[in-house]
Amino acid sequence: LSNLDAKLRVQMRVELKRLHDSLQSTVVYVTHDQVEAMTLGDRVVVMKDGSIQQIGEPLEVYSRPRNKFVAGFLGSPAMNFIDASIAEVDGELYAETAGIRVPIPAEQSRRLASYKAQKVTLGIRPEDLHEATVGNTGKVFFETVVEVVEPLGSEILLDVRVGQQLLVARVGSSCRVRHHEKIRLVFVPERIHFFDPQTEESII
Repeated sequence: LSNLDAKLRVQMRVELKRLHDSLQSTVVYVTHDQVEAMTLGDRVVVMKDGSIQQIGEPLEVYSRPRNKFVAGFLGSPAMNFIDASIAEVDGELYAETAGIRVPIPAEQSRRLASYKAQKVTLGIRPEDLHEATVGNTGKVFFETVVEVVEPLGSEILLDVRVGQQLLVARVGSSCRVRHHEKIRLVFVPERIHFFDPQTEESII
């Protein structure tokens, strides 16, 4: 559907979904558009260079990507990736990057125990980065400078920098920050994905 304009693409996705439901038969739909794959498929197969990377229901693959490629392919804007290292402080594991210390929940610590003092890749989706407000407890805060502001009506995309890495945050339309201004963002540690930097496979 890439040759259609945005409005027609939405209409065609709806019509194709209705057709599939009415036929009650198996349909194989090949697309490079992850939005089409997510909205049309009961199950999706993510492929790279002719090899299957992951098979599953759309939300399952989105929420639990098997590797960094799948994680970055599904979602718009794409998942943010951050270089970090695992450190142990007072018996607790943390992921540290650019002055930010992220506590690793107990259920995840077991799988990351073998990565102590080693590098990992953190993955966090733009929708999991929020503007900090009063009452944000049990979350990780950090201050950063906004480089680009992209208003989309119901939401705003912010390009921010953490160390040498550029991240995208999806915040509410009530956010009034401007480019080059500071903003305090927050995220929940349980929403972080961890990838092995060598194999790019998901650790958790």
